[in-house]
Amino acid sequence: MDILNVGVILAAGHGERSGFEQPKQMMKLAGRPLVEHTLRVFQDSPDIHEILVVTNAQCLSRIEDMVAGQRLSKVKGVLKGGKARHESSLSAIAAYSDRTHDRRVRLIFHDAVRPLVDARIIRDVVKALDHYNAVDVVVPTTDTIVSADPMTNTIESIPDRSRLRNGQTPQGFALETIREAYERARHDPYFRTTDDCGVVLKYLPDEKVYLVEGAHNNMKLTYAEDLHVLDKLLQLRSRKTLAQADTKLLAELKHKVVMVVGGTSGIGEEMARLAQAYQAKVVVVSRRNGVNVGEMASLRQAMATAAAEHGRIDFIVNCAAILSKQPLLNMAYDEVLEAIQVNYVGAVNVAIAGFEHLRKTRGQLLNFTSSSYTYGRAHYSLYSSSKAAVVNLTQALAEEWHPEGVRVNCINPERTNTPMRRKAFGIEPPQTLLDARAVAIQSLLVLLSPSTGQVFDVRLDGQSVPAAETAGSGMAYA
Repeated sequence: MDILNVGVILAAGHGERSGFEQPKQMMKLAGRPLVEHTLRVFQDSPDIHEILVVTNAQCLSRIEDMVAGQRLSKVKGVLKGGKARHESSLSAIAAYSDRTHDRRVRLIFHDAVRPLVDARIIRDVVKALDHYNAVDVVVPTTDTIVSADPMTNTIESIPDRSRLRNGQTPQGFALETIREAYERARHDPYFRTTDDCGVVLKYLPDEKVYLVEGAHNNMKLTYAEDLHVLDKLLQLRSRKTLAQADTKLLAELKHKVVMVVGGTSGIGEEMARLAQAYQAKVVVVSRRNGVNVGEMASLRQAMATAAAEHGRIDFIVNCAAILSKQPLLNMAYDEVLEAIQVNYVGAVNVAIAGFEHLRKTRGQLLNFTSSSYTYGRAHYSLYSSSKAAVVNLTQALAEEWHPEGVRVNCINPERTNTPMRRKAFGIEPPQTLLDARAVAIQSLLVLLSPSTGQVFDVRLDGQSVPAAETAGSGMAYA
């Protein structure tokens, strides 16, 4: 009998107890609602055949629009759940109860507000369901757990921590098993639960619930500050994913139209050369050919010319920057204005001028920040503060432009061996600097990724510099 693995995304919460202004599943992480991140993981998992979303009336139409707009083809339904979690589980069980005559249906329940679940966890749950009818995902408890006497507010006992686990999701079940457990629970007048595995454990005591190892970063959004933690965890995951990306993907640049603003030196120049080696149509603009990022008219004209010549623009990369290493009070006012105009206003101008082109191609705008954005640096205050602004601009535009299908990301390279850096800092030990070509490779991989609203760290310890050859192109960049 065929097996049907159904990812059930539980997204019916309202977030009232946690003080969010909207349901938690609709809060934005890197420009996208949490539920969309979660759906994308299940959509991309080869172990999941169909997806069912259970939500509330407030979110139902928004999630339906999301499913259609983001081409989440595995989603076969968006249903209303109930006020309690178990009511949402029962909605999913009922939806698939008539699908068991010709196949074994297995439901994999997952919290919509755990957006960092990964393919490995899903795979392990599905594999475990080959041998068990109920599967939970857990991580070892790291804190000491105290059992308290509620009457006296004193310690009653301290359980052995080696036997304790923190429960997560997904939780997987054979449909018949979870349906039977809830059927028995229905006759219990004292029934209360927040956990589907707990229902099986209590009402089907002979059914073993197998434990799959989860991950500490598979965390649940509970409080407002958790969003900041999730954002940082997502950034760390993106860095790891980028480091592991196969450079063969660069072949997808073939025939893409890439505009590199500030592409006549440093990282931008390396990106342009490498993209050309992979047969992209590259347009490089900078002050050297009469385009000033601080002047909107010249940017608009350059983009219109590129679009007319090549038919479209798929990617826009903004590498334009200047770094004046001196105390603010030592700078002439004209220098102050120029630094702000190029480093920040220029990024705004590129975004405004480029939006319509990228909307037509559902393309990507790629900005560059600096490792100095996290903490202002003495002697180049305008550079570091403008780079912090560029990060905020990236994250804000990713959210604003997401409905239009335009992605916005930012590269954060460590110290890189470029003409701009050499001019500002002089000669430095080469082993302490990133190679500009390595940064260019990672940046081009980001252009080809589905990510949006993310800051990608490129670190010296993780740089990869493979040979950039394209089959049949007759070109190699060395």
